[in-house]
Amino acid sequence: MDFGVFKELQPVPHSSISRKHSSNCALKEYNALIEFYWSPLLVESNCDDIEKHRVWPRIVHIKSIQTHARQWIDADILIFNSFAWWMGPRNITISWGSNENPSAVQNRVSKKLVPYEIALRTWSNWMEMHTNRTKTKLFFMSPTAYHEGGTMWDTYQGCHNVSEPVFEETLWSRAMSPDMMRIIESTLMELEQRGVKVEYLNITQLSAYRDDAHPSTHRTFWNVVNKEQLNPTKFSDCLHWCLPGVPDIWNQILYAYIMKS
Repeated sequence: MDFGVFKELQPVPHSSISRKHSSNCALKEYNALIEFYWSPLLVESNCDDIEKHRVWPRIVHIKSIQTHARQWIDADILIFNSFAWWMGPRNITISWGSNENPSAVQNRVSKKLVPYEIALRTWSNWMEMHTNRTKTKLFFMSPTAYHEGGTMWDTYQGCHNVSEPVFEETLWSRAMSPDMMRIIESTLMELEQRGVKVEYLNITQLSAYRDDAHPSTHRTFWNVVNKEQLNPTKFSDCLHWCLPGVPDIWNQILYAYIMKS
C-alpha cells in the first residue's frame, strides 16, 4: 500500500515494529495487524530497503518477485501500488535475474512503459498461482499525478506557495500518465479473466486537484542544510502528501470497498 495510507490507518496510540522491508502496527483489541511492506517496484530491486533506498543506478530485477511475494501469502487483505518509482528522467537498469545472481543480463533503459508492463505481468502471474481466492481481498491503487522536474525526487516544484485546490472540473494532465494507467487496468482485467479479482482504487484525478496538499518546503530534511540549499525550486516536495490530508480520502474509498465486499 501507499505509505501515506499506512500512516493514516495507524491509531494513536499504537504499537509498531520496523524491519528491513516492512513496518507494522498491531491492533490488539481487533486481533488485527496492519503492515506496510516496502517493494516500490513490486518486483525485486536494489531499492528494497525501507530506509536505505535512495540508490543510483536503480537496478530492477524484472522477473524476480519471490523475496517480496512470500511475505504476502495468506493475508486477509492486500493493497498494492507501484508508480512513482518508475518515473523520472533518469535511466533505470533492467536485470533479467535476481539479487542472488550478479551475472544476470542487464540493460539500461530510458523508456519505462515496457519494463513496467513486464513487472506487472510478473506480479500478476504470481498472484494467479498463489492467491487464496476464497480468503484474500485484493486491491490496486491507481497512480497520483507525477510532474517531472528538477527537485531531488525528479519532480516539479509547482506546488510551492499553492494554497487552494484546482477548481477546473475537466482537469486532466499528462502528469497522470494515462499510458501507465492503461497498463495497470489491462493487467487487472486479464487477471480477472484468469479468475483473480483485484479491485481498482482509482484515486488519480481526485488527487490531482490538490496541488495545495503537498508538503512543499514544509518537508523533512534528512541532513543539515544551508540557506542556499533551501531554494524551493530544488527542495519543494510536490510528490508526497501532508498528513492528515488526501490519503485519508483514499482510506475512506478503501473502507467503502472492504465493507461492500
